Amino acid sequence: MKGQSYVILAIVFIIVVAIFAVSNVEAVDVNYIFWTGNSPLILVILFSVLMGGIITAAVGAVKVFRLQRELRRYKHENSLMDKKLQENGLTIEKRDKHSKSVEDSTNK
Repeated sequence: MKGQSYVILAIVFIIVVAIFAVSNVEAVDVNYIFWTGNSPLILVILFSVLMGGIITAAVGAVKVFRLQRELRRYKHENSLMDKKLQENGLTIEKRDKHSKSVEDSTNK
């Protein structure tokens, strides 16, 4: 349901931006960093929205990459702890993957 909400909001946002851009087609002076040019306002609006989307996606991708790396590290640490428990004669009672807690039991 959450993913559908994002898609619906994205479609509404795209429609609003498109209507706004189409209603602003006159040429405007744009001050680029090193020069000044005359561009249609619709292109300026669409380029700005596109760049905002690209920057947002890039930041999101970096965050996902960091979280995946952290998850791999925690999985590795978890496997090392499992090995240490087995070496000391302890076992872990594992539940299904949706369970949040893991109980320890001793093997005697």
